[in-house]
Amino acid sequence: MTLRIGNASGFYGDRFDALREMLTGGELDVLTGDYLAELTMLILGRDRMKDPAAGYARTFLRQLEEGLGLAHERGVKIVTNAGGLNPAGLADAVRQLAGRLGIPVRVAHVEGDDLLARHPGALAAHAYLGGFGIAECLKAGADVVVTGRVTDAALVTGPAAAHFGWTPDDHDRLAGAVVAGHILECGTQATGGNYAFFHRRDRAHDLRRPGFPLAELHADGSCVITKHPGTGGFVDVGTVTAQLLYETGGARYAGPDVTARLDTVRLTQDGPDRVRVEGVTGEAPPPTLKVGLNRFGGFRNEVVFVLTGLDIEAKAALVREQMADAFAKSPPAEVRWDLVRTDRPDADTEETASALLRLVVRDQDQTAVGRALSGAAIELALASYPGFHVVAPPGKGAPYGVFEAAYVPQDTVGHLAVLHDGRRVAVPAAPDTLVLDEVPEPALPDPSPPDAATRRAPLGLVAGARSGDKGGNANIGVWVETDEAWRWLAHTLTVERLRELLPETAGLRVVRHVLPNLRALNFVVEGILGAGVAAQHRFDPQAKALGEWLRSRHLDIPEVLL
Repeated sequence: MTLRIGNASGFYGDRFDALREMLTGGELDVLTGDYLAELTMLILGRDRMKDPAAGYARTFLRQLEEGLGLAHERGVKIVTNAGGLNPAGLADAVRQLAGRLGIPVRVAHVEGDDLLARHPGALAAHAYLGGFGIAECLKAGADVVVTGRVTDAALVTGPAAAHFGWTPDDHDRLAGAVVAGHILECGTQATGGNYAFFHRRDRAHDLRRPGFPLAELHADGSCVITKHPGTGGFVDVGTVTAQLLYETGGARYAGPDVTARLDTVRLTQDGPDRVRVEGVTGEAPPPTLKVGLNRFGGFRNEVVFVLTGLDIEAKAALVREQMADAFAKSPPAEVRWDLVRTDRPDADTEETASALLRLVVRDQDQTAVGRALSGAAIELALASYPGFHVVAPPGKGAPYGVFEAAYVPQDTVGHLAVLHDGRRVAVPAAPDTLVLDEVPEPALPDPSPPDAATRRAPLGLVAGARSGDKGGNANIGVWVETDEAWRWLAHTLTVERLRELLPETAGLRVVRHVLPNLRALNFVVEGILGAGVAAQHRFDPQAKALGEWLRSRHLDIPEVLL
């Protein structure tokens, strides 16, 4: 008995046509949509401040205009976290839409994640709930289930638990569904999108429009990851490995339903565009739930000065001194400068002869980063370095958010399934819990022969990588495709070597996790993103390209691997 679960959204703003494409492209039992991220909750929180009836992903409603009838005709259940901060409001809106279209669907929702009352001053405060509220809604006959802040994987564990009759102590089965959910959650990142080895594809693998993924899930928790026939992109062990490493840490991947052991996952190619995922073991979940807190951080502004031709360092020094003088009377609380050397010597275009000097300021007072910055920067137009100009004039300063994670006991959160007939069913906390602990580092393979001939080359010639953000931390998953390459990588890419290759990690805590089954290392760099993506602490605020920077760095690689 197989349950086919597809995904049609990896974030708020993903491909609009994906919902219809997934419903018409092949067989499905359940279609999920993941619309929430740390930044999305902040955006929805600001929406709700303007309109208390807002707070959900309006895009989802527009997609349902043409998708709800298709789902009803094909008997496909829809499960989505598009409810955001207002799942009850979105559920009502879906009912109104269904009534207007004349489609008889039963709509349920999940609530209880909103903990704003416990965190005054926050814009949004939400516990990450598990999948058993979704399961209750589906078992009662819902056709559409809307949630607020559940874990991304809950969109899969809930339908799976309802379909197969799993209970909270089915840890291995639930862990398999969590892994499937994590692979599906970011949509086309599992089908060739954002993939390190994208250039290796053959002509049959058109990456211009990758298809969205689906999982053929089995009663034992194993699955096959695939996509609809004829859609773009491709699914292989590499694309699935990359997504497994995305935004994870160590061997224990904890959630409210179960802790999945990523060090037990086995991947095998099961045919064209089919990867079998099996062997996943699970443990009882931790006794606490993660709570995402989004709050107002202050105001932010920036200006980018263009420095062209000769004396780049001297030009940068001059404008920094001038701006320091301008700020002397009332300096912003935080001033950050970054010089990006995009210039080349003897360049044949003005753009390639230019470097960028980026100034970012933050303060609780909007005037300190608005009028003060714009006046000081623009007044230098005729009084600074030769060739002075900026990419764009600074504005008045924009508010930014700060993300924090907190934790509360599972049994203090009122997880509720609000069924399609209005009944409210309390979903109990996990009956068994287990405090998280680090997994002992597994034995490493024998190192490569010490006398092997090497050549200086980019790491990316032999290793793939994918990176991402979790609050202020970044993770970098690095994997290789052969046992011989793994022998070299496991001994070469230490924390110390990573610090050498990525100097921006200096002074930060870096933790390395070893995952031999995946021939992978996962590094967590703590604090590199400051207060999270909304604070835009760094040039790449979500660390999306941190892995690609690492792959571009050169080191001595055995010639046999190149």
